[in-house]
Amino acid sequence: MSAPAPAYPQPPLGAGHASVEYDPRPSAVREARAEVRRRLEEWGLADRGDTVDTAELLVSELATNALLHSASRFQLTLSAAHGVLRCEVADAGRRTPQVLDAGASESGRGMFLVSALARRWGCHQDGPGKTVWFELGTCAGDGCGR
Repeated sequence: MSAPAPAYPQPPLGAGHASVEYDPRPSAVREARAEVRRRLEEWGLADRGDTVDTAELLVSELATNALLHSASRFQLTLSAAHGVLRCEVADAGRRTPQVLDAGASESGRGMFLVSALARRWGCHQDGPGKTVWFELGTCAGDGCGR
């Protein structure tokens, strides 16, 4: 008689993983925002305060940067687990994003917003390109997602 198969726990509420690639065209930013909203609603995260709106805004900034600075296809990856939503945008560009003073300029504020609204963010080189990411909390509990 063999031992019973181990029980695998179910993913936590609000868990999910998705990755979508976009062509370098202006409508890709709108499509990426819509993908964020659709996935977070699907994962049960739409009722978590302003998480969806903030994620949409910040993904829009990263996707816009990918189009403006790399003019290449970009890949949006979303993952949620244990109270943390991580959003990544990977593109073929090598230029590391910089947080600029918001000032009066009409552009250059995207990373300022990411820095101000995300729990954490960063950038790492991936072969010929880079991935810029940010994290948001998805639950109200103190210490949740830390």
